[in-house]
Amino acid sequence: MYTLKNKQLHVGIQQKGVELCSIKNLENNKEYIWQANPEIWGSHAPNLFPIIGVLKDGQYKFKGSLYDMPKHGFIRNNDNLEVKNQTKTSITFILKSSEELSKIYPFKFEFELTFTLNGKTIEVTHLVKNLDNQTMYFQVGGHPAFNAPLFDNEAYEDYYLEFDQKLSLESYILAESGLVSNETKTITENDSKIKLSKDLFNEDALIFKDIPSKNVVLKSNKHGEILSVSYKDFKNLGVWAKPGAPYVCIEPWLGIADVEGTNQNIETKEGIITLGSEKDFSASYKISIA
Repeated sequence: MYTLKNKQLHVGIQQKGVELCSIKNLENNKEYIWQANPEIWGSHAPNLFPIIGVLKDGQYKFKGSLYDMPKHGFIRNNDNLEVKNQTKTSITFILKSSEELSKIYPFKFEFELTFTLNGKTIEVTHLVKNLDNQTMYFQVGGHPAFNAPLFDNEAYEDYYLEFDQKLSLESYILAESGLVSNETKTITENDSKIKLSKDLFNEDALIFKDIPSKNVVLKSNKHGEILSVSYKDFKNLGVWAKPGAPYVCIEPWLGIADVEGTNQNIETKEGIITLGSEKDFSASYKISIA
């Protein structure tokens, strides 16, 4: 495990998939990141690239060829990211395209992920470099899971998410295949809060496209603000947990899973980012501990 530390926080990042696996508040000695109980959900905070969610039949088309791609892409569970540079409060990992990766992703690229600790805030920065002589197509996002409840004598139902404005939010419903359907359900009507409950995620993740709010706070009825996630660079937001599990994922996304009616062409995939030859792309989100 790689570590970042200052007087307020101790942050851990695991080698596999360079997942953020620990945020410990040194003031109260509490662990804020879900500890990946494999009997419930065996991840902490997957990094999503070059797709988000699932593809129809696990495949996409590019220039007449079909390519296989696992759910959420190939950074997750990847052991090949290397440290590019590190200080006490910052670390950058890099993954370069390879002959092996080209079998599932036919682009020459570099992907960098930087974690920066400043006070009680961790900034996660994604940098994508297109080293190819052709346009590159990708999506990128985060999937951090936070412990809820955090303190003794609390219940999951004591927790809620609060946005920085009142919203009327419709969530797109996922089909059993994991593809995004055209159906929606109303989550909030002119309200800034989503109350957590054990049945909130019975139909899988809440998916908010083009969400106007760019900051959400996890709060407890008994302890007030727990943490916040700000995501000004990201258009979409996912919120998820295994039903009944003691955590909640707050997921900034640039992209979305395939829609049911997809033609599987990556160039026209909903939410795809188009990056020209020799161009760079960067997007960051921040986690701030109260």
